[in-house]
Amino acid sequence: MSKKKILITGINGQDGAYLSKYLLEKNFDVIGILRRSSSYKLQRLDYFNISDKIKFYHSELNEYRNIERIILETKPAIIYNLAAQSLVEYSFENPAYSFDINFSSVLNMLDIIVRNNLDIKFFQASTSEMFGNSKLDKKNEIARFNPTSPYAISKLSAHQLIKNYRDSYNKFFCSGILFNHESFLRGREFVTKKIVNGIINIYYNKGPVLKLGNLDSRRDWGHAEDYIIAMYKIMHKSKLPDDYVVATGKSYSIRDFIKKVCDCIDIKIKFVGKGLNEKCVDTKNNKTIIKVDKKYFRANELHRLKGNANKIKKKLNWKPTFTFNKLVEEMVKKEIENLSSKNNIFF
Repeated sequence: MSKKKILITGINGQDGAYLSKYLLEKNFDVIGILRRSSSYKLQRLDYFNISDKIKFYHSELNEYRNIERIILETKPAIIYNLAAQSLVEYSFENPAYSFDINFSSVLNMLDIIVRNNLDIKFFQASTSEMFGNSKLDKKNEIARFNPTSPYAISKLSAHQLIKNYRDSYNKFFCSGILFNHESFLRGREFVTKKIVNGIINIYYNKGPVLKLGNLDSRRDWGHAEDYIIAMYKIMHKSKLPDDYVVATGKSYSIRDFIKKVCDCIDIKIKFVGKGLNEKCVDTKNNKTIIKVDKKYFRANELHRLKGNANKIKKKLNWKPTFTFNKLVEEMVKKEIENLSSKNNIFF
């Protein structure tokens, strides 16, 4: 009996690596699409020693005919669309490209499935950024969307498209509304990894002062390993296609994250000054380790996000296993191990 094939876009990202590992352990055939311009960066897959177990195809997501060829050739049972232009600030600089990748590419894949009458399930990685600055404390699946960036608007458009196509064509198309999820495999362009890497570099290598934006911004942070299990359950355990919020239900500020990282490596800190003049100081030597920089504030600030995942907990028996403290402790531990390794990995 042949194994089921799973196609993953964004396979060499954080979520793609964790999901690939999980699916391979469950004896699926995993197929990945790599961008032509990614230089075939497989560090995360290599970290799990699974690169040689995956079949790769190369294409930009907006290449309709090439994506169609890949889908028709591989005939996957499920497509997990994890690829995106996910940098919020860049979406202000290049909104057209953000929409091309985050919306038009999704439209293309859904159209290919429908037009060719393919029996393929489709998972869309939606984002908590779609909620924006909603007044509701905990956002669930029926909470009002209020996106604050071109990135969030493009993802919301794709999210709505999933529901429209699901209802119109009776297809198993689902969205996971994923709140922030992190790990050692996070790229350094994301704030959690930037903080962990930056503080450890200061502590061990006398690295430069870390510059950050709004320290009071709050997010609901979980672990990527928990979240890919939620993705799996949505596609493999749901009797009917549906959309689910995936979140921990707790939120912490950037300031809280900094404090926890410093606590993990026994740095005593204090925050001095206010607003753009605020900085974080090592109390042992009075050296500044973090400065607030206007450059890193968003054009339209998103102040806080917190999710209500009761639906997926009740219907699919999912719950996060990592606490905030456990997440940060693991990120710090693995970053230190990586720093001291001869085979230092750069994500």
